[in-house]
Amino acid sequence: MMWGYYDGWLWMLPSMLLFSVGLIALLLWVVRAYTGSHSAADPAIETLRRRLAAGEISQDEFEKTRRLLQGQS
Repeated sequence: MMWGYYDGWLWMLPSMLLFSVGLIALLLWVVRAYTGSHSAADPAIETLRRRLAAGEISQDEFEKTRRLLQGQS
């Protein structure tokens, strides 16, 4: 009369797997949240960088505009 014992394994294994996967997902989420990029990228500077990379502006124009955007003279 061990039916109760075997029935327990049928529910325990999926429960343990679900718990483990959830715990791993939570751990990954926390690690990514705290190790991700914390710098709030300025969209204007990013656009300026893209234009420099595409060759639309020169290095001098980039530096001049970057200083202007950042409030430096």
